[in-house]
Amino acid sequence: MKNLPELDTQYMLNFLTGLLETPSPTGFTQEAIDYTEKAMREFPFLEVSRTRKGALVVLWPGEAADAPRGLTAHVDTLGAMVKEIKSNGRLRLTKIGGFPWNTVEGEGCTVFTRQGEKYRSSLLLTKASVHVHGNKVGETKRDDENVEVRLDVRTASVDETRQLGIEVGDFVAFDPRLEVTNGFVRSRHLDDKACVANILAVVKALADAGLKPAQSTTILISNYEEVGHGAATGFPADMTELVTVDMAAVGEGQASDEFHATLCVKDSGGPYHHGLNQKLRSLADQYEIPYRVDIYPYYGSDGEAYWRAGGDVAVSLIGPGVDASHNYERTHTEALEATTRWLMAYLLSE
Repeated sequence: MKNLPELDTQYMLNFLTGLLETPSPTGFTQEAIDYTEKAMREFPFLEVSRTRKGALVVLWPGEAADAPRGLTAHVDTLGAMVKEIKSNGRLRLTKIGGFPWNTVEGEGCTVFTRQGEKYRSSLLLTKASVHVHGNKVGETKRDDENVEVRLDVRTASVDETRQLGIEVGDFVAFDPRLEVTNGFVRSRHLDDKACVANILAVVKALADAGLKPAQSTTILISNYEEVGHGAATGFPADMTELVTVDMAAVGEGQASDEFHATLCVKDSGGPYHHGLNQKLRSLADQYEIPYRVDIYPYYGSDGEAYWRAGGDVAVSLIGPGVDASHNYERTHTEALEATTRWLMAYLLSE
């Protein structure tokens, strides 16, 4: 058994840190795509372009091109938009992506205006003070009507807030609160920026070793996954297989954990491709890559988006275990390394 190329874990973590600190709620991903494109262009053998809806498409020439492959991960994250400027000058929001308000209650956030201004803020209950509202703070339903953005600017009316340049439709990004400690990476939006970092680490590892993928591979970094259509377009018509790289959900009743890569064999859209799954499992066994197999009942992926759009390819889904998904997430470098090595094994396989 040949060894896989050496992985530059620090490169992966450095890239991930920069991407996590680049706000990118779905629909507002330009800077995150720019950041990722800049990293991709450091490898001159990659052919980089964009789709008309702003996704990043990277062609990686392989040793052969008779059965082209694909990888996909997404940079877009959960977030919000301004739904209404309230009479008190604060903001009512509409959610982007699937999450309950209590998962971001009390979180810092930034409002981005059309003119390019950025206003620091917090997401709070409308009745947030225990000393004023007593038990109502705990009893209040966390819904669109009962949460608001408190701007860190002097404003107490609709007009004062509008004078700041804030309007309906402005994007709101929640703080990642990133910390790397004891091998853990704790941050919002590891879904799915961790997996974009996995892919960049694979590119670097193979490049450093002077290797190419066995087959030409198209990498699609999508920007609308959280709303269901990210990777629906952008792949070449002759692609034969697609490995979706997205976080594995950790929790009660799940096989996944924060220290393994995971193969998802079924989610809310049904089973993934059995033959490709078996190939990936065999590769993980061959290279002694620590992995789990799991099923996620409340989960969808870009691979399914491509299938639903008519993609006639085999699709599988792997990714690092992430605790508290769509909340304040956490993974471990061991899971990130395992996922990256798994991708290397796949790309180098015949």
